[in-house]
Amino acid sequence: MLPFTTLEKKIREDLRFNIKVGLLDGGMFGAALGFASFGTILPLFVATMTDSATLIGLVPAIHSAGWLLPQLFTANYTARLRRYKRTVLMATIHERIPFLGFAIVALLLPTIGLQAGLIITFLLLTWQGLGGGFTANGWTSMISKIIPPESRGTFFGTQAAVANLFISGAAVGAGYLLDGYDSPFDFTVCFLIASVFFTFSWFALALTREPVDHEKVIEENPLPFWHGASRILKRDSNFNWFLIARALSQFATMGFAFYIVYALRRFQMDEVTAGYLTAALTISQTVANAGMGWLGDRVGHRAMLIIGAAAGTLSSFLAWIAPSLAWFFPIFVLSGFANVSIWTNGMTMTVDFSGENERPFYIGLAQTLTAPATIIAPLIGGWIADTQGFVLTFALSTILSIVMMAILFFLVKEPRKHIYARGAVLGAEDGA
Repeated sequence: MLPFTTLEKKIREDLRFNIKVGLLDGGMFGAALGFASFGTILPLFVATMTDSATLIGLVPAIHSAGWLLPQLFTANYTARLRRYKRTVLMATIHERIPFLGFAIVALLLPTIGLQAGLIITFLLLTWQGLGGGFTANGWTSMISKIIPPESRGTFFGTQAAVANLFISGAAVGAGYLLDGYDSPFDFTVCFLIASVFFTFSWFALALTREPVDHEKVIEENPLPFWHGASRILKRDSNFNWFLIARALSQFATMGFAFYIVYALRRFQMDEVTAGYLTAALTISQTVANAGMGWLGDRVGHRAMLIIGAAAGTLSSFLAWIAPSLAWFFPIFVLSGFANVSIWTNGMTMTVDFSGENERPFYIGLAQTLTAPATIIAPLIGGWIADTQGFVLTFALSTILSIVMMAILFFLVKEPRKHIYARGAVLGAEDGA
């Protein structure tokens, strides 16, 4: 084993501190999302302004697409940074401020009217999503830098688990707030509380200790980002299959966005039950993040993606045939496991495909090329739900989950083992 470089020594000296502030950041961010969830609270807010399943389904899709889309375009800039923290802190402001805007819209909704409120809400959703997207590559690169490779999956999983634990408690509180306050104060209070917790989260993130990387080799005249991206796509077939599975996952899970609305309309669910369903979702994600992140570091993140695809298949199938509201508790739990595998294990697996220099390009490709599917999938799902009913959307999600699982099982290889094997072969050829 090679001795640690000066940078690696500094990273390990600050590791415990960075883990603590990272978990604090995750907890405060999670508490904020519990009061303004993209899966329940914000769709319910939009549902007060429109009956369109397509528009309601766009709420989580805009957030996800905005988070994914810019990341490839920021790869060149991010790859040239010796320190990511300042860029991350400035960019992430734009994914937090819009929640204060949601509070203002909710408060003024009786005055400005439903149509204006809907338009402003979607503009704020777009701003929030893109703010997250311009933050994401730098944040992922920073965390991948300050957390050693053998612990990344565990950290990402634990941070997400802490976030989901706070989400679950906050979501139950949000349910009672929505039930206890009359409009327009119900959603206004939820979004204001979310804004406060997002502020706490920002200050926790600002405490991160990230050393300057003086050892990093930076090209003086870098090629445009598409040259680096196309080079990767041409040579790494394993990564290409991973991208296909990642894009397909958006269609396989497109029914998830409509669970809360379907339960509301089909089974006359009340706001308190919506809060408990959100808690069930986030508790399952808490357990899944902690377990699947740790297991992914040890047995491979590909295996966790396959398990997640199986959970998504079962979740969609149960929603397809659900005869009562009680069925939605296991449905939400299984969707939580599927979401964790796609996002937490998927993100960790992405950074395993490469070293430090090319990592921003791999991150950017994995996120940006998934963005079109992220926005198209709920549009298709919403159109099917509006024209043919929610049940057909759930049926299609079930079938596509099975296809995704097959691709992951038969065509995608664990990147750490695959890269090691490929390196050994190339080394043997060079020696010959």
